[in-house]
Order: sequence, then C-alpha cells, then structure tokens
Amino acid sequence: MTTPHDDLRRELEGLTTEAFRPELSEIDRLSTLDITRLMNGEDASVPAAVAARLPQIAAAIDAIAHRMSQGGRLVYAGAGTPGRLGVLDASECPPTFNTAPGQVLGLIAGGPSALVSSIEGAEDSAEQAAADLTGLRLTPADTVVGVSASGRTPYAVGAVTHARALGALTVGLSCNAGSALAAAASHGIEIVTGPELITGSTRLKAGTAQKLVLNMLSTITMIRLGKTYGNLMVDVRASNDKLRARSRRIVALATDAPDEEIEAALTATGGEVKDAILTILAGVDARTSAKLLADADGHLRTALRAALG
Repeated sequence: MTTPHDDLRRELEGLTTEAFRPELSEIDRLSTLDITRLMNGEDASVPAAVAARLPQIAAAIDAIAHRMSQGGRLVYAGAGTPGRLGVLDASECPPTFNTAPGQVLGLIAGGPSALVSSIEGAEDSAEQAAADLTGLRLTPADTVVGVSASGRTPYAVGAVTHARALGALTVGLSCNAGSALAAAASHGIEIVTGPELITGSTRLKAGTAQKLVLNMLSTITMIRLGKTYGNLMVDVRASNDKLRARSRRIVALATDAPDEEIEAALTATGGEVKDAILTILAGVDARTSAKLLADADGHLRTALRAALG
C-alpha cells in the first residue's frame, strides 16, 4: 500500500534538482581547496543555463513592463529560498529605482518570519498563496511571478494559478524541465541547472539561477519603464549619505557639469536626479523639467528630445 509520502518521494526522485551524484559521494573526504574548486566549477555552469532561456526571459520582461506601464504591480511568490530571493529583489527596487510603495512586492510562504526561520509545511498550501494574493486585491494589470526550484511547490503553483484566473500576467520560474509551475503560467521559464553539489540543496545552483533571472526581470523592466538613463540609476532614491553622494556622481556623469551647477540643480529639484539632469542639459527650470518628465511618463530621453526640439 502506497502513501502520499511514497508518491512525493517518487516525484522528487524524478527531478534533476534532486538527483544523487555518486561521483561526489566522498566529497567530505576531499581537501577544502578541492571542494571550493568543485563548487566553483558547478557555479560556472549556471550562466549558460540562464543563457539558454533568454528568449523566454525577454518575452516575460516585455509583458511585465507593458503591464507596469499601465499602473500594474510586480509580485513575486515563493517558499523557502525562492521566496526569500523574491522578497530581496522586491525590497531593493525602491532605493534603486524609486519605485512607489507596493509597486514591487515579495510574498513568502509562512509570512515575514519565514525570511529568517524555516516555517515547516508553509510551502504545501496553494490555498494560502491564494489568500495572500487576495489580500493584495490583484487586478489584470498586475504580474505574479511564481518561483520554485522544483517547479512543483504548491504555494508557487497556487499563486500563479490564482493570479491567472483573475486575469493577471503570470510567470513561472523553475529549475526543472516540464514543471507544473511553468505549465500553470502564461510565461514559463525553466532554467535547468542539473543536480546539486549537495543532493537536493537547491539554495546552490538553482538559487543562483533564480537570483540571476530575478535580477533581469526587475532591472530590465525598470530600464523599459525609463528608470535609467543609459546605465545610470537616474531614479535612485537618495535616502542616505552614500546614495546622496551617488546622486551627485550620476548627475556629473550624465552632464559633465561642474560641482556648483550640480549642487544648484539638485537643490532646485528637491534632490530628484532626473529633474536635475534635465535642468542642466535642456537649460530649463525645475518646474519645466517636472512637467516635461510627467509628459514623457518619466522617460528622461523622451523629455530631453521634447525640450531640445
């Protein structure tokens, strides 16, 4: 007689991320330097696995950017390491790109306490994922990215299934081919990183791959939304001394203006980097720069073209 645990065991045994590698069965007997070499070699394979899925990643980014340009939000949902990576990526968007509160969000199975402690069983509830998303009042303009190394985690699959039923854009990011998560999403991204150095420890190669893809999803979406000027973070939120210094450097790199002119422009525009650059390059005042940027939906290049004719 089989039990649900037997079924799950067979399911996990069929996943490449869970595969056992007999050639590494005596890794604990190697020198520390040899283990570091092995691990570094394993990590070096991850970018190639990501590269194999760049067309799917780009298609997802274009779809996300379109929804966000219409006022939608970007929501990550996952359990364990994938959930933590989603929360991390979301938390870095406000200081880096000056995103509005709630514009980029991360949901982790088990809630905020799961960021620092394992919440056993939290990942097994598709219903909890639906409840967590219900609390956000999803709209068809929003995007939900389910993240799961195995591609079978009920919380991630449940989040994508619930969001798609509401008309939201959905992305399923996993590290196994033929995953339930990719099948449930309108955009499936499967980064096949293979068996781990430590059997089943998907915080390793799979986690690295997920971090790389999440970096792309958020960063390139923000580029498409006009949050950068070239490779400069012109929407940076200067909330501490380091970021205030960075703001001045960004204006200097974009305009090649002297320090006195940069300080005057930042003061006149309330520290807004985009506005300060526009006042210098277009020779307009702060009020005009604000209007030009508003008319250009925040795209500095577009505002500059409008100002300079």
